[in-house]
Amino acid sequence: MKESLNLHKEPLFDKQNKPLIVSGPCSAESEEQVISTATELSRMGVDVFRAGIWKPRTRPGGFEGMGSVALPWLRRVKEETGMLTATEVANVWHIREALKYDIDILWIGARTTANPFAIQELAEALRGIDIPVFVKNPVNPDIELWVGALERLNKAGISRLAAVHRGFSHYGESPYRNMPQWEIPVELKRRFPELPVITDPSHICGNRELLFSVAQTAMDLDFEGLFIESHIDPDSALSDKNQQLTPSDLKLLLDKLVCRQSDALETEGTEILLELRRQIDAWDEELLRIMKSRMSVSEKIGEYKKRQNITILQTSRWADLLDARLRKSRLLGLSDSFIIEMFRQIHQESINLQNKVMN
Repeated sequence: MKESLNLHKEPLFDKQNKPLIVSGPCSAESEEQVISTATELSRMGVDVFRAGIWKPRTRPGGFEGMGSVALPWLRRVKEETGMLTATEVANVWHIREALKYDIDILWIGARTTANPFAIQELAEALRGIDIPVFVKNPVNPDIELWVGALERLNKAGISRLAAVHRGFSHYGESPYRNMPQWEIPVELKRRFPELPVITDPSHICGNRELLFSVAQTAMDLDFEGLFIESHIDPDSALSDKNQQLTPSDLKLLLDKLVCRQSDALETEGTEILLELRRQIDAWDEELLRIMKSRMSVSEKIGEYKKRQNITILQTSRWADLLDARLRKSRLLGLSDSFIIEMFRQIHQESINLQNKVMN
């Protein structure tokens, strides 16, 4: 069954005039800081000014935002610069306060998205209110939770929706604060092509030095915008100072971005691309035929193991197989991560087929 969302007939923003830029400080810390940052960003043509009013911190004791006292500062930004304003909401009271001060866009954070009970409460509080809502991906890499949050809001009548890709939690060493796992937002776009997807390089990177690379990748994947933090004086910020840019540095980043055409078939020389795609299609068909033959052999192995009363999994054989495939793939210039993931999937399907034969 084809999935769909009942989105507003008028697009949330002009997809032809990309990227949408949502920028502002991680936290609204003072009126002077908010207005100074907003003034600089408005001169650059930033579309939406964002600022955290209530800040969910991982552990208590950190700066948790100024709360409702900061909402008049965002109203002043709107009045003086003409920019739309956006802030995060995590409970019904936050929604009521934000609406009281004419906030234009609400966003739902990653921790909240992961909780269907919380999302349902927010959806009910927003029922009958025509306001855009941006939904960040859940902290864990679970696309169904992300889709579920969007669906709950949509069923409550929210038709101006966008998804914000801010990366996913992980354990172990990584250059990123949150792993981008691009395949997840790409799959979301495949399921819901009319849903705008905006990438948040700030929370993916946690480090301003990496922001451009992530932002450019988002543009190359034809995402619709960037949700990126900017502070008039990042080094003195009360939260997440390492991932924020000054407005002038943000301008340098945006000026470097290359925004490519989304439909190459409208450009010259399209026959070249069409021929290359035909080659890809042919190779994919061959891969499927090969995979069918491989899985047929796996079934025969399962039948043999059943007759000989042998367990499905032999750990040493699997380890040797993967090592051999990696050695060969390196000679062919293929990446380890791709080969490991591919053969893990193939191996798991072989186990599934053998289990079916033996049971």
